[in-house]
Amino acid sequence: MTRGTILSPDEIVAELRDGMTIGIGGWGSRRKPMALVRAILRSPLRNLTIVSYAGPDVGLLLASGQATRVVTGFASLDSIALEPHFRRARQAGTVELTELDEGMLHWGLLAAAHRLPFLPIRAGLGSGVLEVNPELRTVRSPYEDREELVAMPALRLDAALVHMNRADAAGNGQYLGPDPYFDDLFCLAAERAYVSCERIAPALQGPPQTLLLNRAMVHAVTETPNGAHFTSCVPDYGRDEAFQARYARAAADPGEWATFRAQYLDGDETAYQKAVGT
Repeated sequence: MTRGTILSPDEIVAELRDGMTIGIGGWGSRRKPMALVRAILRSPLRNLTIVSYAGPDVGLLLASGQATRVVTGFASLDSIALEPHFRRARQAGTVELTELDEGMLHWGLLAAAHRLPFLPIRAGLGSGVLEVNPELRTVRSPYEDREELVAMPALRLDAALVHMNRADAAGNGQYLGPDPYFDDLFCLAAERAYVSCERIAPALQGPPQTLLLNRAMVHAVTETPNGAHFTSCVPDYGRDEAFQARYARAAADPGEWATFRAQYLDGDETAYQKAVGT
């Protein structure tokens, strides 16, 4: 596949394979590539490792049983403190968790982006992170200071999924909200990066610093209007708090979750958007 290909969400997911390590951009319940996550839910993919500043992306993939391992610094819906499906999976012991300091996750993506085996970082020292992750190692500075640091291993990704406000057909991506999160690092840390966007534009305009992704990072693009729903995609739309609350309530009860899934998730993306009233 050549870079800059325009695909549908289902065609992008068809590029993925069982057992992959997949990075998902955004932050908590903000600018998540939810149309791509929903496409994974419709697929037969299994045994996935998800690397994410986790929100409902991780929650849905745990609820479906498709994610068996999660690497994250938190799992939150922002206005709801703890992602409910993540809570259930942890309590039931059905997910393997690598829980890191948020800065360590950043550093692991940065190391992978630069194709380094690890990067030294102070975060994690003197905390429980090293206790719950006994595979982590420390290194000592070779210079006069001889400081001990955590050797954060690279978080190499087989694929990355991110959502942008705008993109062009070549794969350049633009965010228009207040925060780029780490979407560029997810793309650079991955063997293949896939971008969903609110709109594919013939040309991207605006301040150069909003041009977060360049075509060299990206393998394919898909246009998914309202594709981050129910997370926010500022300034195009905010988080759908009412729908998120409904999601959280349903997640607390297996019977209600079956009803929610049938109403919103068992169909295709067009059916989802119709069901949520767009």
